Amino acid sequence: MDSGTSSARRSRSGSPDPIASNAGTALPYATRSALHLKGLVPSGVEDFSVQEQRALEQLNMKSTNLEKYIFLSWLRTTNINLFYRLVLHNLKAIAPVIYTPTVGQACQEYSHIYPFLAPPNNVDGLYIPLPEVENIDEIIGNYRESIKEGDEPEITVITDGSRILGLGDLGMNGMGIPVGKLQLYVAAAGLNPDRCLPIVLDFGTDTDKYLEDPLYLGIRQHRPSDEAFYAAANSVIGALHRAFPNMFIQFEDFSTEHAFGLLEHWRHRALCFNDDIQGTGCVILGGFISAVEQAGIPPRDQRILFVGAGSAGVGVAKQLVDYFVVAHGIPENEARAMFWMVDSRGMITTDRGDRLAQHKVYFAREDNASTQCTTIEEAVEYVRPTALIGLSTIYKAFSEKILVRMNEINQKARPIVFPLSNPETKAECSFEEAMRCTNNRVLFASGTAFPEYTAPETGRVYVPGQGNNMYVFPAIGLGAVLCKPTCITDTMIYAVSKALAASLNAQERADGELYPRIERIREVSAELAAAFIQQAVREDLANDRMWVDLVKASDTDKLVSEVRRFMWLPAETFEQLRQCCPHTHHHPVMPHSHAEGPSKL
Repeated sequence: MDSGTSSARRSRSGSPDPIASNAGTALPYATRSALHLKGLVPSGVEDFSVQEQRALEQLNMKSTNLEKYIFLSWLRTTNINLFYRLVLHNLKAIAPVIYTPTVGQACQEYSHIYPFLAPPNNVDGLYIPLPEVENIDEIIGNYRESIKEGDEPEITVITDGSRILGLGDLGMNGMGIPVGKLQLYVAAAGLNPDRCLPIVLDFGTDTDKYLEDPLYLGIRQHRPSDEAFYAAANSVIGALHRAFPNMFIQFEDFSTEHAFGLLEHWRHRALCFNDDIQGTGCVILGGFISAVEQAGIPPRDQRILFVGAGSAGVGVAKQLVDYFVVAHGIPENEARAMFWMVDSRGMITTDRGDRLAQHKVYFAREDNASTQCTTIEEAVEYVRPTALIGLSTIYKAFSEKILVRMNEINQKARPIVFPLSNPETKAECSFEEAMRCTNNRVLFASGTAFPEYTAPETGRVYVPGQGNNMYVFPAIGLGAVLCKPTCITDTMIYAVSKALAASLNAQERADGELYPRIERIREVSAELAAAFIQQAVREDLANDRMWVDLVKASDTDKLVSEVRRFMWLPAETFEQLRQCCPHTHHHPVMPHSHAEGPSKL
C-alpha cells in the first residue's frame, strides 16, 4: 500500500492528515489527488471565509447554549483551524458558550455528552484516576505517544473537579473547565493549541448524584483524606514537572484548602499559578484601580467589605491590600484594616467563637469590641463600606435594600459594587439592580456577563464592567511560556493588574468603563504579557535570554510587537495552513478586515 493511500485512510479513521483535516472543503484539487481523496469528497473548493459562514449558520441553528457547546467541541476536535477562526471573529458571542456561563452546565452534564464532544478515541487531555496515580509515568508516556513530535505541552490547566465555579463537587465532570480555559488561552493570548494539555485528577466525588448516576464516567468513590489527596496530587504534579520541566501549570477549581495548599507547596518548585487565587485577584485589582480613580474620595478613605471568604475572596483581598501598600504608600497593617470579611457565619472576627480556617486569619478583625454581625445587612451598617465585593456564590446576596443603603452611605463618593460570583445564577446582584438602586452612580464590575442598561430617564446606555479572568490569565500564561521565569511572583501579578488598568483607551475612559472592551482582548493581552515579562526581567527571574535582552533595550513598543509575533493565529489561506502545519507560534497577524464586530448568536 503506498503512503498516499495510507494517509487518505488515516484521514477517514480518526487520525486525520493535519492539512486535510484543517483545510476541509478548501483542499485544492492537486492536494486531494495526492491524498487519494478524489471522488471521496464534494467537488467544490472553498476559501476559509465560506467555511466560517457555514459553521456560523449551523451554530445559530442550535436552540440551546449546550447544543452550541457540543457543536463547537466537535468542530474544535475535527478542524481546529476553522474552530479558532470562528471563535476569534465572534469572540464576544462565542466566549460565553465555550466558557462561563455555558461551561457550568456542560460540566454538570459532562458524562452524558462526552461521547459527542469529539470523535472516538480522540486524545483531548489526561484523565488520571486515583488508583492509577502509581502508574503516572506510564500515563505520561501514553500521552507522549499520542502527540506529534515537537508538540510537548507548554501549558496545562489541572483540576480535581472539587469546586467547579459555584456549582460544587462535580468530580471527573470538571474536565470541561480545563478544556474551556485552554481555549481562552489560545483565543485571547495566542498560546499554541497543539501544546495545551487539560488534566482532571479523577480522585472521586462526594456528590451522591454523580456516584449514583449510571452514566457517570469517573471513579465511583468518595474523595480521599487530605493526607492521601496531597500525596497523590503531589505525585502527579511532580511527575509532570519532571517530564515537562518548562511547562506552565495552572491549578483550577480545587477546594479552598487544597487550592492554597498546592500553590504554597509548588509555587517555588515549579512554574505554576492558581487562577482562582491569583488570577481573580489580578483582574479585580485592575478594575478596582480604575474604580478607585473614579470614586471621588482619597484611596486611604476606602472601606472595603468582602462577602465570601474562600480562596478567591481572600486571594482578591490580599492583592488589593498589596495595591494600597505599593501604589499609595499605606503601611500594611493600615491597609489590611481597610478590609472586612463576611463568610457564612457572619463578619470574621477573632472572638466569634469558632475555629477559623487558616486562610481567613489574616483578615479577622480584632477591633470589633465584641460586636458580631451575623448578616450582610448588619455588616453594611457596621462597616459603612465604600466598596462591596461579592465572591459568595449566593444569588441576590446584595438585595435592593443593601444596594440602596450603599448609595445612601456614599453620597460624597460613587459606591463601588463588584458582584463577582459565577455563573449568573450565583451572582450577588445584576447590573440593572445596581444601577437602579444607586441612581446610576455605581462603579460596577461583575464576574459574569450582564446586558447593557438603558437609563429610562435619559436613554443613556451604560456598559457593565465584567471582571472576567480572561483579561489576565491568558496574558500571564503567554508571558510565562515566552520568558520562562523560575517562578511567578506577586509583583509579576501586580504588574499585570497595573497594565490592565492602563490599557483602557480614551473612549473607554470617557465612558467611565473599568475594563477594555472584550473585542480588544488580543491587543490587551500582548500589552499585559509584555508587562509580565518586564517585571520578570527586573526580578532577574526570566530564563529566556531573548526576552531579557529585549527588556533591557528599554523599547516597550518593540517588546509588545515581539510578543504579538509569537501569538498563534489560525491560518487565513490554504497556502498559509500548508506552510504552518503542524502549528507554530509564527502565524502572521490577522488582517483588520476580520476584526469587525461580533456576529449575533
